[in-house]
Amino acid sequence: MTTKAYGAHAADKPLQSIDIERRAPGPQDVQIDIAYCGVCHSDLHTARSEWGGTLYPCVPGHEIVGHVSAVGSEVSGFKVGDTVGVGCLVGSCQHCAACDEGLEQYCENGFVGTYNGPTADAPGHTLGGYSQCIVVDKKFVLKIRHSESQLAAVAPLLCAGITTYSPLRHWKVGPGSKVGVVGIGGLGHMGVKLAHAMGAHVVAFTTSDNKRRAALDLGADEVVVSRNADEMKAHANSFDFILNTVAASHSLDAFTSLLKRDGTMVLVGVPEHPHPSPSVANLIFKRRNIAGSLIGGIAETQEMLDFCADKGIVSDIEMIPAQKIDEAYDRMVKGDVKYRFVIDNASLAK
Repeated sequence: MTTKAYGAHAADKPLQSIDIERRAPGPQDVQIDIAYCGVCHSDLHTARSEWGGTLYPCVPGHEIVGHVSAVGSEVSGFKVGDTVGVGCLVGSCQHCAACDEGLEQYCENGFVGTYNGPTADAPGHTLGGYSQCIVVDKKFVLKIRHSESQLAAVAPLLCAGITTYSPLRHWKVGPGSKVGVVGIGGLGHMGVKLAHAMGAHVVAFTTSDNKRRAALDLGADEVVVSRNADEMKAHANSFDFILNTVAASHSLDAFTSLLKRDGTMVLVGVPEHPHPSPSVANLIFKRRNIAGSLIGGIAETQEMLDFCADKGIVSDIEMIPAQKIDEAYDRMVKGDVKYRFVIDNASLAK
């Protein structure tokens, strides 16, 4: 089946309208007409081959929401017309220790990404959500309970939402927890909303004083300008957990020193250049931890979507037509978006 998409033919070429092929749904497949697709920084890194290894043509997009348009003969649990989502994963080995625990994101044989992953389909690698439709194994399709009017703002939950939800859940954030969120962007704004909804006392860290009001509006109880030494010092040794969403190289010591004994700072952003090596003494003398976390498995992503539906949580978005994607990338690099771009996939027909 031929479908319209938006993709890049080379790292130094702008994205453009292209025709791609999707497989006919197999017995276990769900075909989805895509309504909206969120724009993640990973899309930009991949399309412009900033991480290397990009296969072209590249069609990014792994924050997908839409409606089921066909199901395979052996599919139960999904029917035509259902509102569904697809996140960063469309496959995994299904038999390693990680997959057995529902942690497909840590598949020991390598998960299949929604784009730029290995597939038997033409052209030999997966093509993502900047397209009119997608065909996905039912195991990797998620149910969405939010209202139709919220669908565009639900899309970023499929990456930004689960990337922040998973570590908050794993480190058992809840009432009585003091939680810091570093960086108030696409990931950070979701971290603030989710930690607040989980009942934690949330402190947002930003480098710019002019984001103070916005962070409070998102649900932060306090806002600290991280460049202000006095504001930072006032929170020394007080955090149970810090979620660091900043993907730029920076000193981690300023934040590890804010952790309590046994406190943990989790990194979810991958910097282009390594962070300066943290002070080991800072860790040793308070048994503090620096950890990392990667999205979530399918079961946990469903749990996150249900939690957000129950709590009325969506992302703050700016909708764009597919034709404006390169402009959106350039603005994203400058941090000029509050807080996530979402493509209206109806624009692909134009």
